[in-house]
Amino acid sequence: MTNLSNNLDVLMNRKSVRAYEDKPLSQDVKEAIVNATLRAPTAGNMMMYSIIEITDENLKNKLVKTCDNQPMIAKAPYLLLFLADFQRWMDYLKASNVDKFNQENNLSMYHPKEGDLLLSINDALIAAQTAVIAAEMLEVGSCYIGDIMENFEIHREMFNLPKYTFPVTLICFGYPTEQQKNRQQPPRYPKDMILFENQYRHIEKDEFDNMEIERNKISKPNFLPGCSNEAIHMYKRKITSDFMKEMNRSVKAALDSWTK
Repeated sequence: MTNLSNNLDVLMNRKSVRAYEDKPLSQDVKEAIVNATLRAPTAGNMMMYSIIEITDENLKNKLVKTCDNQPMIAKAPYLLLFLADFQRWMDYLKASNVDKFNQENNLSMYHPKEGDLLLSINDALIAAQTAVIAAEMLEVGSCYIGDIMENFEIHREMFNLPKYTFPVTLICFGYPTEQQKNRQQPPRYPKDMILFENQYRHIEKDEFDNMEIERNKISKPNFLPGCSNEAIHMYKRKITSDFMKEMNRSVKAALDSWTK
């Protein structure tokens, strides 16, 4: 039971790390993270994702700007971009004489649809989380950058992305500073607001109110001006923000590009 408890502690104690020691990851550590990632669950063992290790300082500095001005991207010792990738399967089919197969069976060539995109996104995110946990086990911190989904056209050009790929998430890795190690974990939603039995359940107002009371005991709220509670604060800060407008535009452009 001790080993089980120690393993679960890796998950229970994890938090996002946004400041890193000036210490590179060894090649052995990088390979251990990637090798663990490649064993991640994947739909039909098709591995519909790709990973780009970003080492070019010019690219890293540009990502700081295209991903909503986050300086930690340039400072991260190890940076991995996870792509939803159906392009490799299209190339594999072509290399395997799919045109001949279609001709012999009176079939038209298949073109990836929305379902292929979502399955590829699932594969990429499962792989990304596997990398995060592998890194945590090696005492390497990490932070997801969802803003890579913005500026689709720019990122497509930066990384020479073909048609049936989509940048799902960017992850910064590095050894956490002492401040980051000692930083308090942010509170999560109560389990009974997340875990349901057999069917979906809408959360009642008093449950939201009680949640806020308990969360505020852990960390003092610092709401934006004009915001009286966490929901309105997040509505102003994220949901209706300029970067979310760009993300929605960018994702739509990517989806349109994929399905045309």
